[in-house]
Amino acid sequence: MQLTDFVNTIGKDLKLRYGERVHKLTLHGDFSCPNRDGTLGKGGCTFCNVAAFSDESQSLLTIKQQLRLRANEVAHRASKYLAYFQAYTSTYAEISLLSSLYEQAVSETNIVGICVGTRPDCVSDDVLNLLSSYLMRGFEVWLELGLQSANDNTLKRINRGHGFAEYENVTRKARARGIKVCTHLILGLPKESDADYQQTLKQVVDVGVDGLKLHPLHVVRGSLMEKSWHAQRLDTLTLEQYSQSAVKLIQQTPPDVVYHRISATAKRTELLAPLWCEQRWPVQNRMCQIMAEFGGQGSFLK
Repeated sequence: MQLTDFVNTIGKDLKLRYGERVHKLTLHGDFSCPNRDGTLGKGGCTFCNVAAFSDESQSLLTIKQQLRLRANEVAHRASKYLAYFQAYTSTYAEISLLSSLYEQAVSETNIVGICVGTRPDCVSDDVLNLLSSYLMRGFEVWLELGLQSANDNTLKRINRGHGFAEYENVTRKARARGIKVCTHLILGLPKESDADYQQTLKQVVDVGVDGLKLHPLHVVRGSLMEKSWHAQRLDTLTLEQYSQSAVKLIQQTPPDVVYHRISATAKRTELLAPLWCEQRWPVQNRMCQIMAEFGGQGSFLK
């Protein structure tokens, strides 16, 4: 029983289109974030500490050095790669700098495309035009947008600094240019329930989306949520709660949407709760069990 038996995963999608495995290589472009540097706010989103999932030491290496290091680590699994600018807001810089960094990535041998992680309010028309230029050169391009929730009240509570309108605007613009959009959603945000998660999915699908990433809320050291968690004012989802809620979303997702991730992990040194987020396989196995019994992606669509 494998995840690909129930879900249209990015790995399955890429292998089908390229005829072989294509692996994402994570990069650190040493970007900042307008929600940290004072442009929008300071301290960032209440759940955020990039060190929990990203190797900050990577930023000391050039993009080419990072790519070669990461490619060597997975050379036994794949020989074609997507360059994934993951940490912080990877469109938050002058267009000349973005062009230089992205160009370093696509100029490496066996890179078939780029994925750029960012915020919906940090994607200008100039950025979209730059990304479109790589499409015209035959590269795969994914714009990964951290939305987290479509509920504007939730976005205010987590100090996100934007609303759903900004997400909708940039998503429509990107997809009109042929750029694929992968939307990140968090389950377990304060005061949200299954009804909120399902409403978020509905709004995202209605706007149009090519890929999704699901994440459980986890509390990490250095985040603003850490204080609430220590004060016992913040609950997190159990593995079973998350598995059930995430599967419901997958079952209501159109079959052509590609899942880049169905859960997420954090480093044990940074993770406070829930501790099951330290490991990938227990939650994935549980989700597969549920889908084997009740149906996989798209099975609950009317």
